Amino acid sequence: MHHPGPPRFLHVGESIELAPRNPDTVAEYAWQIVDQPAESMVTIDDEAVVHLVPDVPGIYRVELDAPDGVHSQTVRVFPDPRREARFSVTTDEVDSDLDGVDHAAVIGQFNDFTMGTHRAERTGEGDRSGENARAGGYVGNEWFLDVTLPPGTHEAIFAFDDEFEPHATSEVTVDGPGRPRVRLDGRREDDEIVVTATADAAPNGSVPSVEFHLDDRDTLTRDAVTVDDETLRASVDTLSELSRVHAVAVAERHSIADTLTIHSEPAGERTRTISFDRPADPPAWVRDATIYEIFVRAFAGDTVDTTFAAIERRVPYLESLGVDAVWLTPVCESPTRHGYHITDLFDTAADLGTREEFASLVDRLHEADIRMLFDLVINHTSRDHPAFQLQRAGVPEYADHYERVPATQDTTGVDWAGDDAPGHYFTWSKIPNLNYDSLAVREWMLDVIDEWAPLVDGFRCDVAWGIPHGFWKEVRERLKSRDEEFLLLDETVPRDAAFRENEFDVHYDTDLYAVLRNIGTGDAPASSLFDALDDSRRHGYPNEALHMRYVENHDEDRYATECNDGSLRPAAAATFTLPGVPMVYYGQERGVPTDRGTMRWHDGDAALTEFHRRLIALRNEYPALCASGVEPVACDVHTGDPERVVAYERGTEYERLIVVLNFGPDPVIVTLDRAVEHTDLFDESALTGDGIRIDDIAVLIPSGQE
Repeated sequence: MHHPGPPRFLHVGESIELAPRNPDTVAEYAWQIVDQPAESMVTIDDEAVVHLVPDVPGIYRVELDAPDGVHSQTVRVFPDPRREARFSVTTDEVDSDLDGVDHAAVIGQFNDFTMGTHRAERTGEGDRSGENARAGGYVGNEWFLDVTLPPGTHEAIFAFDDEFEPHATSEVTVDGPGRPRVRLDGRREDDEIVVTATADAAPNGSVPSVEFHLDDRDTLTRDAVTVDDETLRASVDTLSELSRVHAVAVAERHSIADTLTIHSEPAGERTRTISFDRPADPPAWVRDATIYEIFVRAFAGDTVDTTFAAIERRVPYLESLGVDAVWLTPVCESPTRHGYHITDLFDTAADLGTREEFASLVDRLHEADIRMLFDLVINHTSRDHPAFQLQRAGVPEYADHYERVPATQDTTGVDWAGDDAPGHYFTWSKIPNLNYDSLAVREWMLDVIDEWAPLVDGFRCDVAWGIPHGFWKEVRERLKSRDEEFLLLDETVPRDAAFRENEFDVHYDTDLYAVLRNIGTGDAPASSLFDALDDSRRHGYPNEALHMRYVENHDEDRYATECNDGSLRPAAAATFTLPGVPMVYYGQERGVPTDRGTMRWHDGDAALTEFHRRLIALRNEYPALCASGVEPVACDVHTGDPERVVAYERGTEYERLIVVLNFGPDPVIVTLDRAVEHTDLFDESALTGDGIRIDDIAVLIPSGQE
């Protein structure tokens, strides 16, 4: 079916792509706007994939004429929450001489980290000219860029002379509320179904109202339902086999949508069985899982090559750690050690082994009750991929496979063939972006997904933020219809709650990552981790959302190398004792000092390894550590620096635990504002004296708990 999918929700000035699902590259498709607000002047093209940029709030209805019929889709548009803001840096903030530098590329989440679209020019004091300056310029010793941004804190990088050396970073905060949240639940009352929306106001926001929207793919229509504030009702007789209800909370800003699926099945001559499902929620198995990331070609050791067979022989180590899922960095054919420059998306890299050997590794992991996460790289390919080479060489069939940008926007210094250049992010000129406006690319990438999904248990999706939301929504429904347990993990940096809206199960938590780094370097107090957790709510993530908590990965410096001595242990402990899905990056537990360094098997830090084993075991043993919610606990620090210590309580209805972390270099003695039992569960030691000694972490049971 080519229907483009569920209703879409966005604000004025935002762009969404509209595309047929399961595309046929030889078929004809045509879009038109059939209804829009009276004040709107927006039009769309007649291509198979179109972009709608609404100009006024309201409801837009579009139609797709496809080989299997005409399909309608609703687009609900809210007022633009963005405000004028200015990123700026001074020459004093740059650790380099800027003499002779006449411009800087400015990149950030606001422009998808695309070099060349926004520049701050150095053309003279007070002069803000320049075709690509986009309201940027240079005044005195200040470089600046004026942009519109939503409420929140934003960061931009000024890359002088379009290079990252030298560069400077600017941060700006736009006042205003975060995003509200909404949750849908359903029940049956006699011959009716009742859908209830629970709306939650954003931090610093007003109480939201709720809008219900039905799915244009279903037979349930607006005439068949009644809505009273936050409740929707419909007769059971009006339901087909599948009905979907969507809702958004609306205040100063709108929430991401929540969805409730209603299944209606015959259960006799005049009765029907009704069931409800929340399709955006993650699979149950991941809620208490630990992920272990392996940078593939560094794992086997310093005297042998890493292959699938070599990893398979080391599965007993993964079993001994107690991890639940292994994420391998890319295993497809690539000329690079890291594997993200892929030249064949359908086959494994020759140096790692055959497809059959990869399958054997997956089977061995499954025998150990460990799931496999495949690193799905479909935002780009290597520029040595045949498809890209054929495009640049003018082969017509490949003309639309990669993004094309004007040569005037190019910052690479490469003398590209033709009068344009490939689109890419940052300075990643060797990995050009695929063009998702192309039906051929969409079909190609869906084939890639279908190739690997039956073999593995989930995808970690590289540069997820670079691929259209509509495509991810299609991918989710495609995969979940086959296997509800299949996991989708996004790399969205910085975080963006929009990828939770029927797209991904688990999300990178860049906020906690950054705060743990600042705590480790002494630039923030230990209590600031609560601020990072609050950021999830401000972004608009619902309570049900799961976040991957980590202290390092293959793109970052090692925590222990960058931060103060001894702070790795409490930082790692935070990822295991706060809500979310902890991830251990290979070698983190062995003391590997470089981000992609060789695994230290014979000379690793044995005590650090046991520390991580204990963290995993403790989390597996106590459900309280996998629960949602965190309650700060006041504590007095009698020795050491109080700003290096933090305490909090976690738990369920049946079990509560208190966690105390010490980021300082030396043990501390603390007392809490509540009584606890006399055993530290982490090291199973008895508490003595007038206070509690904390080396790195203590896990305590509140007194009086049965």
